[in-house]
Formats: sequence, C-alpha cells, structure tokens
Amino acid sequence: MKPAPFEYHSPTSLEQALDLKGQYGEDARILAGGQSLVPAMNFRIVQPGVLIDLNRVSELGYIHEAGEVIRVGAMTRERQLEFDASIAKRTPLLHEATPFIAHPQVRNRGTIGGSLVNADPAAELPVLMLALNARLKAQNRTGERWIKAKEFFVGMFTTALEPDEILVEIELPFMSARTGWSFMEVAPRAGDYALMGVAALVTLDQGGKCAKAKLVYLNAGDGPVDAVEAASLLEGESITDGLIESAAATASEKAITPFGNVHASAEFQRHLANVLTRRALRQSIQRAGELQ
Repeated sequence: MKPAPFEYHSPTSLEQALDLKGQYGEDARILAGGQSLVPAMNFRIVQPGVLIDLNRVSELGYIHEAGEVIRVGAMTRERQLEFDASIAKRTPLLHEATPFIAHPQVRNRGTIGGSLVNADPAAELPVLMLALNARLKAQNRTGERWIKAKEFFVGMFTTALEPDEILVEIELPFMSARTGWSFMEVAPRAGDYALMGVAALVTLDQGGKCAKAKLVYLNAGDGPVDAVEAASLLEGESITDGLIESAAATASEKAITPFGNVHASAEFQRHLANVLTRRALRQSIQRAGELQ
C-alpha cells in the first residue's frame, strides 16, 4: 500500500518547525528517522494531513556533557548513541542496550526522539529513559517545558506532548558511583521485537548493601513498566539469592501485565521476566561490586 495524500514541509530551523507544528497541530506528524512512521503511513494505520520533516534541522542533532548530565538532541541517530564516548562513560546502561535496537540499518536512520515519541511498549529506548531518570524537553512557539520520563509515557503509543509541541532534547543524568547495570531481552531473532526485556540498575553503599535499585520492563504493559515494589525489596538490604528470587517473583507476578502474542503467551512472558530479572540483578550487583 501507499500512504494517503499529505502536505509535505521540510523546515531548515527549529523555529520554522515549531511554527508549522503550531499552525497544523494534531493534523501534522513529525518525520524524524521514519522507521516507524513511514511503515504506518504506508499501511494507512496513520494518515496525517501534514508531514513536517526534521531532517534538515541540524540544530537537533548533538550529544554533549553539561555539568552532571548528558544532553542529547532529539534528532540524534540511534547509531550515534551506540558509539558515543560520553554515553559509554557516563551512561553505560544506554551504551550497552542500544545495539539491541532493531538492526544497524534501522539504527543508522532511527532517532532517539522518534522512538520516544512513538512510545512503542516493546521499544528499548523508553525503558532506558525511565531507568535512567531522564528528562525530556518539549517546545512550542511560546516556550518550553521539561517532562520527567515517568510522566512522558502515558499509554500505548501515547505521550504527554501537546499537539503543538515538538520533542527537542533529552537530558540524561550521569549514572552514580558504585552503580551496576544490566540490559537483557529475549527475541525470536536478533533485531526482532523482544518478547520480554528488562533494564536493571543497582547502587551499593560503602558497606555493600543496596542503596538503590531500579527494574524497568519492555513489552510488559501499555508502556515501560517500572517495578517499584520489586526494586524496593532490595533497598537497604545485603542482597542475597533469596532477595533476588523475591524481587523477580514480585516483578513477574505483580508489576507487569503482558498481553501475549503469536510468539509467546502472557504466561511465558511472565516466565521470561522472572528469569531475566534474576540474571540482570546478578550482573548488576557484580558490576557494582567491581566499582567499589
């Protein structure tokens, strides 16, 4: 199939793009890397009247450190995240997880902003933003606002962006000292959508107890699922195999609500969540211990 008729605009500045989004509002869709939007348009799942192409807005493609955070422009390609030295040093979880996103050809075109705005529950980047406590900057013609990652994803393929807003920047805090990380997923084939995935972070205090933990899941509900109760079981404790088992059980039985599909039943997805949680926590704890 081919897309329904639409009006095409290719601004060369953010100001022009914001003017267009303000003018057309809900009838306009933003074209970033096009890895999700273009197939959806070809199948006429979405039929925007106006397409605003950001690929000539060069000011939205950057990665740089500022104080204790990394600032990433929304048009930064996923492949750039994979190989950037600051990302590898300051947010190794993101560095390690990015190669799990689709295939290299897709990462060459796909952007961080496009993936986040698409808000696919099975996508890796929304989970990573939630795990890393990222903030996202939305902008319109009259101003800008910062949105916490946990407030940005409000439902399946739905975000907190207003019709006249464009996502322009992502702010990633540096991962703290003595923090171990892990990202794991299971997919039918490399590059396919994962049946289940988890991002784990564990911070140990000077005595070796868990000061903070984070467990966030993909393809486990309407959006990225933050298993707060499961992670809280570990905090303030010397982590044992029993605690890891309890956290994995709590996450897989209480936190997630997988839908099941032709590749895996919801029951099997819960099983995967349990296994991946145990593995990811053990790897995170080991890495945190090595950083002490």
